[in-house]
Amino acid sequence: MPILQYKCPRCGEKFEELVAKYDDPVACPACGAPADRDWNGEIFSATGKPVKKCSGNCKTCGGCR
Repeated sequence: MPILQYKCPRCGEKFEELVAKYDDPVACPACGAPADRDWNGEIFSATGKPVKKCSGNCKTCGGCR
């Protein structure tokens, strides 16, 4: 289960969330609005090691597998 970064488009809150799958919907803890993935920051693989060729978008990246 990955810990992913999110940003709320309504209030701007940035937070991390433990999710079962990368495409699970996540609500903002501050205002409850649906949050968007935040693709900024360092990306790590399932092993916890930095991935050199990962875009951060799990739909198009095969770096963690």
